[in-house]
Amino acid sequence: MEITVEISMYPLQEDYKPIIIEFIQKVKSHAGVEIEVNPTATHIYGEYDTVMAVLNAEIKNSFEKHKKCVVVMKVLNGNLKESLARLNL
Repeated sequence: MEITVEISMYPLQEDYKPIIIEFIQKVKSHAGVEIEVNPTATHIYGEYDTVMAVLNAEIKNSFEKHKKCVVVMKVLNGNLKESLARLNL
């Protein structure tokens, strides 16, 4: 089953941008996920088991490395990118 995850990361420290960029790059390095980066959130598309395994690993790595960090996710059953393309949005 295909899913879409909208994810936002909020590292609780002043120099937060490198932490977010590192997280996105690590997620991108995994096979089987497609990523769109937007100003306020990142969208991740792929098969449920693949996407969730990638997020499980990379969120855990980020928490262990950076300690205080908030991650907010929305998970949609289906590929939102494909749905929007069909609507010409």
